[in-house]
Amino acid sequence: MTATLVPRTAALPVLADAVPYAPAPAGRRRLLLQLGWAATLLSALLLGFGGYLAVLSGFQEQHFQSTAYKTFRYQLANAVAPTGAAADGTPVALIDIPAIGLHQAVVVEGTSGRDLMRGPGHRRDTALPGQSGTAVLFGRGTAFGAPFGRLSELRVGDKIYATTGQGSFSYTVNAYGDSTHPVRDPAAPARLVLTTSDSGWIPTGTVLVGARLDGDPQPNPYGRPAITAADHALAVDGGALAGLQLWALALLGSVLAATLAVRHWHRRAAYLTFTPVVVALLWAGYENAAALLPNLY
Repeated sequence: MTATLVPRTAALPVLADAVPYAPAPAGRRRLLLQLGWAATLLSALLLGFGGYLAVLSGFQEQHFQSTAYKTFRYQLANAVAPTGAAADGTPVALIDIPAIGLHQAVVVEGTSGRDLMRGPGHRRDTALPGQSGTAVLFGRGTAFGAPFGRLSELRVGDKIYATTGQGSFSYTVNAYGDSTHPVRDPAAPARLVLTTSDSGWIPTGTVLVGARLDGDPQPNPYGRPAITAADHALAVDGGALAGLQLWALALLGSVLAATLAVRHWHRRAAYLTFTPVVVALLWAGYENAAALLPNLY
């Protein structure tokens, strides 16, 4: 057989209408670069906020607890600890729950998001622990130290201890509830209800644990103020939005000032000057953003 040879030029495709590569316009490249930087910055801010909630908020709560513990012990020693209505954030009790590893936690007055950043909070319209009536305490389940993060582990018979300006008291766990089934124990002259969120991710309800006072209750002075919308379970502090906007503007201004300083000043000096400012503004912004989350989170 005789092979037929095909000319080399015939095997190659002919690109008659080939379009030459044209780079994107400079304006479009600049826009894409800016969008990329914006997305990176937003991701970094969100990751930073997650780190603040998971780690740094716990240190913030520990710092307040340490200071508040010294203050409250001094008040107990001098018999000046509050036994009735008190200002927001004021230490009003110490609580111990050995079964979940909570020891000498300072309970503050108020249950708004900002109050609960300091530790467990006492709902202002209820009795204090140890008094006749029902004492209601809120505590976060995830952020800011999560003092009530293990509340659902309590079982009937577990002990809860509280110390106030009227003495030391013990409670025995005897009931459970949730958002739609409140704790009911009408026969108890004095009881304690602990409240936290039902989820460590996106809370949609509450977990309630009820306990009876062991022994006789102390007098209740009553006359306490009514609660506000921010004091309810899973409420958010709407007033924190304005604060968040102001801190965000301050942060933006400091970043712009730092950028100008880096260009027209000694770079190391600019970094040393503006880094603490930016960190402080970020912390304040994150704290206000946290106040917009459910108060039991």
